[in-house]
Amino acid sequence: MRTAVTIDPVFVPKTPPIETDAYGVPAAFEPVRNPTSRSHNPDNNQKRTDPFAFGSRLLEEGDDIFEFNAWDHVETDDAYKEFSELQYAKQREAPVSDFDKSRFNGNPAKWWNLFYANNKTNFFKNRKWLAQEFPIINELTMTSAPPTLLLEVGAGAGNTAFPILGLNQNPHLKIHACDFSAKAVDLIRGHENYDTKTIQADVWDVASEALPPGLEAGTVDVVLMIFIFSALAPSQWDQAIKNIYRLLKPGGQVLFRDYGRGDLAQVRFKKGRYMEENFYVRGDGTRVYFFEKEELEKIWGRKNAEPDLSSLQIKDEEKSSVQLPEKENQTPAFEVVHIGVDRRMLVNRQRKLKMYRCWMQAVFRKPGQQSQATNSDVAKVNPDH
Repeated sequence: MRTAVTIDPVFVPKTPPIETDAYGVPAAFEPVRNPTSRSHNPDNNQKRTDPFAFGSRLLEEGDDIFEFNAWDHVETDDAYKEFSELQYAKQREAPVSDFDKSRFNGNPAKWWNLFYANNKTNFFKNRKWLAQEFPIINELTMTSAPPTLLLEVGAGAGNTAFPILGLNQNPHLKIHACDFSAKAVDLIRGHENYDTKTIQADVWDVASEALPPGLEAGTVDVVLMIFIFSALAPSQWDQAIKNIYRLLKPGGQVLFRDYGRGDLAQVRFKKGRYMEENFYVRGDGTRVYFFEKEELEKIWGRKNAEPDLSSLQIKDEEKSSVQLPEKENQTPAFEVVHIGVDRRMLVNRQRKLKMYRCWMQAVFRKPGQQSQATNSDVAKVNPDH
């Protein structure tokens, strides 16, 4: 009679997947991990969190990087930072030619027209996350919301405007969508949901001296600037900010999201793309700038923008001779309600790629008494997030 014998299987540890270099970034670079605590708690893997919290899926010791498509609040290690600085140095050594710089800066609308002629409405996904990060959009689209004029600058093919209209219940909401690409404006006007009762699309360069067609100074409640400020040359920022300030009502708000310094898109640029520090031209001729948090605070809040006469060793009667900018020519200062840095590691699970991304997100407000539409302050966002 045979005796049954049970043999325990030999434990073979799981072999880590072979990773691939991601767009020129060596796979050997590892993200900084948090101490092990609750990574597999379902509450820690929610996609939706409070505004400016940017998710709660934290990468911890022992986690499989390729378990999820993205990890939140991922910092890069010193080796990656050193690699990035070496990349920037190489970029500076091989900038675009003076001829190309003039060509790309001279008529940026031309390159965006070509972009939208080639990509139509297929390139950008609809930004359904917008109301999650900027709660005021939910408030302004409620049935009980007051009359609201929302201006989107750099509206593209309508990937922001039409999702907002899709959730809108406010019969008095009007979106004015502007872009300096005539092709983009044509795409918006040709959209099946385009109705001039709720949305008006026009060609407008935010860095020009004119205001958008049909809009008057001090009439706009909220301005949306989603990945558009980065398309401007630094020399255009002041005029753009003056225009936005002029259009907004006192208390009106700017909802802002754009690229941050150290983003993969910046690190991967090769020779012949560098225009000036943090400013590049893509292969399709469109331009992009990568911001830092302190830089945005200075640009929009005008920190240290005016000279401090108290530190000058001059007599009071001589101070009047110091040349200060004409008041009407000064770039106005916004209140910086909040600025957040959204650092994530996106993962291509099939190809075993790690991609470090960095975005800036902010709310700026024009000083003065709040308009009826913006009275339900976005400043409710917890500034400690």
